[in-house]
Amino acid sequence: MLTDEFGREVTGVRISLTDRCNFDCIYCHNEGLGDTRGPMDPQDAEMSTDDVVRFLEVVTEFDVDAVKFTGGEPMLRQDLAEIIARTPDELEVSLTTNGTFLPGRAEDLVDAGLERVNVSQDALDAEDFAAVTQSGAYERVLEGVDAALDAGLDPIKLNMVVFEHTAGYIPEMVDHVAENDGLQLQLIEYMPELTGRPEWNIDIERVHDWLAEQADEIEHREMHNRRRYWIGESDSSDDPNAGRGMVEIVDPVENATFCQNCHRVRVTHEGYLKGCLNRNDDLRTMGEMTKPEIRETFRETVENRVPYYGEYMIENGDGEWEIDEKYIEKSVQV
Repeated sequence: MLTDEFGREVTGVRISLTDRCNFDCIYCHNEGLGDTRGPMDPQDAEMSTDDVVRFLEVVTEFDVDAVKFTGGEPMLRQDLAEIIARTPDELEVSLTTNGTFLPGRAEDLVDAGLERVNVSQDALDAEDFAAVTQSGAYERVLEGVDAALDAGLDPIKLNMVVFEHTAGYIPEMVDHVAENDGLQLQLIEYMPELTGRPEWNIDIERVHDWLAEQADEIEHREMHNRRRYWIGESDSSDDPNAGRGMVEIVDPVENATFCQNCHRVRVTHEGYLKGCLNRNDDLRTMGEMTKPEIRETFRETVENRVPYYGEYMIENGDGEWEIDEKYIEKSVQV
């Protein structure tokens, strides 16, 4: 297993299969790359099926044990089931999707080896949903969640980005997962440094405080120093979580603890390795995607990974975060 100079083992990879998407969410940062989306048709620059599989075969040599496929919308890749089926058995396979293509395909993906799915759902009202996603596909997303549950992808995490436009929807989303078995809620802190709209930001600690008041139990996860809030009381003596809703907050902004516990390397849809979501000055190409090139670039990327908050960004005397220039000098520009 590869470890960076800060002692962080890399145990997972997150692969963007495409930057194409049938939604146009107003908060999207496209895996930190910004708005790179182009035509909806497949693009020559996207990694091929063989490229993705070859990369996964290499990282298993370094004891990576999990892969998450993302986008854009990864289900726009018609070869997704093939990619999952050809993923090495050592890897746990998960997917983040907007859910619109799950009806009719969820069962095939499970048969191919998909084990977990996150579905983006920012509201429980069609008009509110459309305002955030610039999409009229609300009912299709609900159908997708049902299709995933029917295919055995349980529990499903509903991803909800928390910012000015969605904060008011949190209580009903919490009730929704508490009332529906098989659903969990993942509240994702809005990242203004990636979207360029700082005025949409809200204080995520207020959300933590509110959830703590609602929760019947609060579980502390060592990874990222993260809290899970369990809402409601169990209705089963066999399963203590049956009939309860689980809500978790992903809060990386200005959170050095979060960054110190990051164990992922990211891959862009064009085949660049990315050591940090928040940075694009550390992109490394894997060239022609041969196994020797992949190995070398993967080693380099891990070796040069830097916790974003606490190292790459450090607090000055005024309590503000600023870039530590020594890491700029080490970056590889492409």
